[in-house]
Amino acid sequence: MAETEKGEKGEKVKGVNVSAGKLAINMQKRLTRAQEKVMQKLGKADETRDTTFDEGVANFNRQMVEGAKLQKDLKAYLLAVKTMHEASKRLQDCLAEMYEPDWFGKEEVDSIAEDTDMLWIDFHQKLVDSAIINLDSYMAQFPDVKTRIAKRDRKLVDFDSARHHMASLQKGKKKDEVKIAKAEEELGRAQKVFEELNVDLQEELPTLWNSRIGIYVTTFQSMAGVTEKFHKEMGKLSHNLNDVMGKLEDQRNVKQGSKTKTPANSEAASNHNTESDTIPKSPPKSRRPSGPPVPRPPRPSPSREMPPPQEDTAPDLSGGTATVPMPTPSPTPEVTLTAPSPLDSSAAAEDNAVTNGSSDSGELPPGVLYKVKALHDYAATDGDELEMKSGEVVLVLPFDAPDEQDDGWLLGVKESHWLANKNLSARGVFPENFTQRC
Repeated sequence: MAETEKGEKGEKVKGVNVSAGKLAINMQKRLTRAQEKVMQKLGKADETRDTTFDEGVANFNRQMVEGAKLQKDLKAYLLAVKTMHEASKRLQDCLAEMYEPDWFGKEEVDSIAEDTDMLWIDFHQKLVDSAIINLDSYMAQFPDVKTRIAKRDRKLVDFDSARHHMASLQKGKKKDEVKIAKAEEELGRAQKVFEELNVDLQEELPTLWNSRIGIYVTTFQSMAGVTEKFHKEMGKLSHNLNDVMGKLEDQRNVKQGSKTKTPANSEAASNHNTESDTIPKSPPKSRRPSGPPVPRPPRPSPSREMPPPQEDTAPDLSGGTATVPMPTPSPTPEVTLTAPSPLDSSAAAEDNAVTNGSSDSGELPPGVLYKVKALHDYAATDGDELEMKSGEVVLVLPFDAPDEQDDGWLLGVKESHWLANKNLSARGVFPENFTQRC
């Protein structure tokens, strides 16, 4: 037992002695290096210098500072992207909370908010993968190179010190061969260590300096591509949101226009789509009063002159002429009518077409009363309505049941559909005050 304790104590003492010996050696090296540097600064000892290597070290330090700044700024940029993502998400959530279920495009707004959030997440992650990871790998090599440069500088001082010590022994009056041999051995060892480090760094520093161009190109090209794709996709979502907001504004205008109708027109207002503020209102002469409809005089025809259908008067069909007064408060001009024989059924059908406002009945398809031209765009808000663009020509059709016709509304089909398909199936109702007779 006692022997074991003595052995342990002996090992501890030995370990302490070894540590103390290493510490003494290190202190001696530091003292020798300090003395050598002082002598070199005072000019009493020459210093080994390598101009090419010094330029490489200067470039290395500059490259390390620039890389650290780029790394810092890029991380700040990513932090700003994350902040923008959070702000965008809060804004989209706010819109989703305020958006009432009965408003137009509720599902579209929720979908746009979800897609926007996913787009921000994907953008941030791709920036990290394409820029940050590569830059971090690039910067990770600098600490090791910096440590080796510092070690090379220390070994250079050791080499200079051993070289000067060897020279002083050789110049002494009394030459001690043992000391000279030992000094020569120390000089060879110091030179070998220094040259190994020096050769490696001489090859590595220029390569590292040239690699900065590649990392800059890779980093900023990746960022530019990711950012371009992000903004392109974000632009599409913004365009979709703008369309939804525009249609919501149209819906609001329709409801607001319905509420501002007079009580006498409340039934007609429920089926009428009011134009938005940006579209000019239809001419006043096209509006219908709340009372019985008042017909307008027809445009003159080269072959005959006929009045519009009258509520209480009828033309004289005996082959002569009839005088029809116009129901207007101003002095009414008389219109001369030449009627066909009552026995001619085809002429009667032609009369009916002319009575309904067509100036050229020969070009109208069967069953068409007359043509009108859209003055403004009209967006259909119901399944039985006809959507029109400004300038389109519409063929007006009679209602199957006259009592189904609402005041101020007409039934028709686009002329372009008739010309393309030769049928009148794609019919729908539309407001008369959005059109003008051709």
